[in-house]
Amino acid sequence: MRLSTRRGGATAVARRTPARPRSRVRKILWLALQAIAVAVLVSIAAVLVLRWVPPVTSAMMLERWVEANWQRRQYSARYQWVGWSRVSPWAPLAAVAAEDQRFAEHRGFDLESIHDAIEDAERGRRLRGASTISQQVAKNLFLWSGRSYVRKGLEAYFTALIEALWPKRRILEVYVNIAEMGDGVFGVEAASQRFFRKPASKMRPDEAALLAAVLPNPRRFRADRPTAFVAERQAWILRQMDQLGGSGYLKQF
Repeated sequence: MRLSTRRGGATAVARRTPARPRSRVRKILWLALQAIAVAVLVSIAAVLVLRWVPPVTSAMMLERWVEANWQRRQYSARYQWVGWSRVSPWAPLAAVAAEDQRFAEHRGFDLESIHDAIEDAERGRRLRGASTISQQVAKNLFLWSGRSYVRKGLEAYFTALIEALWPKRRILEVYVNIAEMGDGVFGVEAASQRFFRKPASKMRPDEAALLAAVLPNPRRFRADRPTAFVAERQAWILRQMDQLGGSGYLKQF
């Protein structure tokens, strides 16, 4: 639109001032909020689906594959999902005894163990982990290795989701199926076939405890060639399994 006025024979032309453009910062914030909302919805959907659908793979398996390719070495992951009814009850019991004896009580985070770990660190003792089985499922299934604040924050988020959307039995079922139990060996079925030449449903208590004993470092320790440390840890796990109540402990899930 153009407006004309005449002053002293001269014509002045005034133009409409263009509309003020939308703030770039506001636009970026809006896009970021949309991206976060989409990510939250996708993560909730993924966790909800995996409550019933067996995982095809895990972030840990993919990370190992990428690492091997980067180092230009051959790598083949052993992984075979088996349902709860096809797993010896000694396997999940050994996992709880070894990794998270308050599993039935907490909602994803063992605050007492975290407090104890902090106190030990303040006293100059060796740093020890306080991750629950739920946290390990979140990390192994969805995240990468590392100790950054971002990864720990995402681990806490996925842990809360898993605890909210899955029953305890499902958490244990997924854990014993995707936990790394040897170099390139994931889950109790692959581990039992690899180290004991039998299906996971046939594992004895001592064999389940032996697999749980290598969990701190499954690429260094081997269930078929246990070191003195692994044998000692196996004996400790067997005692803890008895103290938890044996296979009857699992009836609460």
